[in-house]
Amino acid sequence: MNSAKFYSAIRETLFHPLTPTQVEGVNSILDAWTKWAPASDARDIAYSLATAYWETGRAMQPIREAGEGRGRAYGHPAGPWHAVYYGRGLVQETWLANYQHADAKLHILGLLNSHESLVKTPDLALRPDVAAAIMVRGMVEGWFTGKRLADYFLGAHSDWQGARRIINGQDKAALIAGLALQFYHALTAAEN
Repeated sequence: MNSAKFYSAIRETLFHPLTPTQVEGVNSILDAWTKWAPASDARDIAYSLATAYWETGRAMQPIREAGEGRGRAYGHPAGPWHAVYYGRGLVQETWLANYQHADAKLHILGLLNSHESLVKTPDLALRPDVAAAIMVRGMVEGWFTGKRLADYFLGAHSDWQGARRIINGQDKAALIAGLALQFYHALTAAEN
């Protein structure tokens, strides 16, 4: 990929301006795709970038959910460590069961060592490499809702709006689809 072309394209359409921190975040996501799902379709990568763009308020860095779960069913201490499993990361993962699932998967991948646990220390989901791996593997494998990228982008089939079901029903589906298409055009322009 021609990085200069890619960053020029997203600078023109999505970021005004594009900060060094946002570049670091985008690079972390692109690196995770290379490492954790290297044969992926550009549509998958674009949709994940759009998801991170939306879920982090354009920061492109892992963040904590505003309000840290207060007033939500998942906003109370749970599990053996009495932690609150509110949204963290690039996809705002919530609920103890989701943290347990991601923890097990990341240990299998070797991303977390035996002394690290998302269940014990949910703030590990704020570490850029962890957050990006959760997003990439979670979207590829369907960790969040049971829906996965291949349900929406396969062969000639593209369902940019339906892909929101991977993360969160149809909340802001049209808006995120539009963002994803802008990332997709930037990625495909950078292939030349």
